Amino acid sequence: MSSGKTSGGARDAEISLGLLPSLLGYQLRRAQVAVFQNFTEVVGPAELTPGQFGVLVVVDANPGLSQTQLGNALGIDRSTVVAVIDRLEARGLVSRRVSSNDRRLHALHLTEEGRATLQRLTDRVRAHEHAIARGLSAAEQAHLVELLRRVAR
Repeated sequence: MSSGKTSGGARDAEISLGLLPSLLGYQLRRAQVAVFQNFTEVVGPAELTPGQFGVLVVVDANPGLSQTQLGNALGIDRSTVVAVIDRLEARGLVSRRVSSNDRRLHALHLTEEGRATLQRLTDRVRAHEHAIARGLSAAEQAHLVELLRRVAR
C-alpha cells in the first residue's frame, strides 16, 4: 500500500506551491502538459505530436508554402521548422520541392501518405479537443481562445 509520501518524505498534501498557482505562466504550462498528454492518449504515441499535426494542417491548407512562411505562420524558428519537416519527410508525410517562384526555396507539400494520415487523425484530434474542453461551455471556449490569443500577442 502507498503511504502517500513522496521520495522526499513529505506528504503530497503538505507540499506548498507558493506563488506558482497564481502565475499565468505556471497555469498555462500545466494546461499545456494536460493537453499534450490527452493528445497522445487520443491520437496515439506513435502517430504525431501536436506540433507535427499542426504542420500537416497548415501545409495541407497552403500547398507550396516555404519553410520560412510555415515558421512565421506557426510562430516557430527556422531550425525548429527544418527539424520538424525533416522528421515528417523521413516518415513520407511531407515533400520538399524546388519552389517555382524562387529556386532557392523549398515548397512544402503533403504526400499521399501525409494526406491520408491527416484525414485519419482529424476525427481523433476533434475528439481530443472535445475532451479537453468538456468542462467549458461553447462561450467559455471561445472566450478562452480569445484570451490566449491576446496573451500570445
